[in-house]
Amino acid sequence: MKNFKFFMISTMIGTSLVLGACGNEEGTGKDGKETVSLSGSVNGDGSSTVAPITEALVEEYSGVQPDVKVTAGVSGTGGGFEKFIAGETDFSNASRPIKEEEAAKLKEAGIDYTELEIAYDGLSVVVNTENDWATDLTVEDLKKLWVEDGTTKKWSDINPEWPDEEVVFYAPGTDSGTFDYFNEVILEDADIVKSATLSEDDNMLVQGVKGDKNAIGFFGYAYYLSNKDSMNIVKIDGVEPTNETIASGDYSPLSRPLFVYVKNSSVKENEAVYDFMKFTLDNAGEMAEAVGYVSLPEEEYDKDLEALEGLK
Repeated sequence: MKNFKFFMISTMIGTSLVLGACGNEEGTGKDGKETVSLSGSVNGDGSSTVAPITEALVEEYSGVQPDVKVTAGVSGTGGGFEKFIAGETDFSNASRPIKEEEAAKLKEAGIDYTELEIAYDGLSVVVNTENDWATDLTVEDLKKLWVEDGTTKKWSDINPEWPDEEVVFYAPGTDSGTFDYFNEVILEDADIVKSATLSEDDNMLVQGVKGDKNAIGFFGYAYYLSNKDSMNIVKIDGVEPTNETIASGDYSPLSRPLFVYVKNSSVKENEAVYDFMKFTLDNAGEMAEAVGYVSLPEEEYDKDLEALEGLK
């Protein structure tokens, strides 16, 4: 993830995101209010798709509150919710909405939470740079490729003019919210092709697609942008994912929101958690754009800030 951190540092220097002088007892925040030095810890986990935004936020926040230690693991959306349910984390990153069974387990555990929407993503389908044939696939093509049906999948199955060569698949692991979302809108709960290499580490998927001319994979838009010179993006039903098509919803059905779920009691009892979540909402739009995602309308962040303030 160092590439994201370097990008953030080089991109955001000199902007208003550095809210106060490092180490000062007091400073002036983005909202014009004085900030007070805090100490303590904030623990999170969850989606690898959301991770670039969170890592950038943590990098910047360390300059504002150097005595607050923020950690954010990358267990995937499902793995993050497991830790959230177990009471191990203050917040959980997610690339899909919380499932009913996860919400029920949180209720059973006595954990109240608040959903915060922080950005839009366009789940990106990519192929190797040597692949000059699969430039545009339909949703039905994706289903034919990715759903297990007992056959050996070949490119020529989609178009007889394409190579009669076996397709090599790379996909997020089953604990990933990206997998869940793809399952919902493409697989429709059918089994994913058995030959697929699954991993919660998106960088492994990137390397897999780069390394095989017959490879196809999918992951968050930011991971494509940071590797766009070494892989090809695939249009879906004639639409390429861009900031504009993702925000407008034209890149359908693979446009989706990204979330942070925060434990209400952590916000109430730990000033550092409240402060980091406020920092997140104040800056998520700019950070999302900087690392390759799409910011929400400002009123959406304002609505979430109001909900966060209501927890105090």
